[in-house]
Amino acid sequence: MISQPKSRAIAALLLLASWDGNNTAHAFAPPSTRHGPAARSRVSASPTAAEGFAPMKERPARRRTSNINDENKDVVVVAVGGGGGGGGGALSVDEAKAALIDLVPRMTGIDAEYRAVESYINLLEERYTPVLTLDFLNLAMAGEWQLLFSTNLLGRPNRRLRLRGLVQRIDTNGLDGHLTNVARWDYAEDEDAFDANGNFSIKCSYSISRGSRMAVDLNDRELRPAWGSKIPEDVPTMVGYLHRAIPGEIFDPDGHSMDTTYLDANLRIVRLTGPNHEGVRNVFMRNGSLEISPM
Repeated sequence: MISQPKSRAIAALLLLASWDGNNTAHAFAPPSTRHGPAARSRVSASPTAAEGFAPMKERPARRRTSNINDENKDVVVVAVGGGGGGGGGALSVDEAKAALIDLVPRMTGIDAEYRAVESYINLLEERYTPVLTLDFLNLAMAGEWQLLFSTNLLGRPNRRLRLRGLVQRIDTNGLDGHLTNVARWDYAEDEDAFDANGNFSIKCSYSISRGSRMAVDLNDRELRPAWGSKIPEDVPTMVGYLHRAIPGEIFDPDGHSMDTTYLDANLRIVRLTGPNHEGVRNVFMRNGSLEISPM
């Protein structure tokens, strides 16, 4: 893992030795073995919200109870399958989808918001009718999807790093295909100016089995500064900050499977199954179908 000093030193040599004329570095080959017992995903805080990227806000250290004086008193916790929840009753699929898309970019971290997001996701999953044919599934999945929300909360991002977007690109090919997670980043090595920027790509292959389940294998990670960007002097440290800021199931999906639990023309929800991120949900919007204002 990149958090280990020895691995970072090796990564530094790989990264600094592999820059080519296109300012590309290939590093971090997929691990040959996995370490440690199965574990539930960590719950602490989140990646930073930035233009084009709206993950969960940092959860407060102490639990807060919403009341009528909260700014977010309009949040409704939906009772899935009928009945009243927070006075809102059961929503339709379109209403739950609209409420989810509206709430995520403006979350402030109170418990009522997390309960509402959970209820919207549960309702969409419960009402979803799985795609029956492989051709239609591939047609619906193919393309670029912007990550809106992850239930896998991480540590506080470093202030030197700013994520401007996180997109998952799916290239389909029958029962097999390729999946690439691309994080757009800005980096301020001296903390004065974000003078380095570019993309960090996590390249994977996948195979489909058991309906829509995608078994994912990590192939490579690539750090590509933008044309004209300053090249960070301490690349492994910057990649370490990326590791902290990107949800774990996105940064290291190796050995996991993704179940599509909701899918339509512009919204996609997946559930992770595997040793480290069991039960984690990701919510994606088709890239270009939603504009999110900077927070």
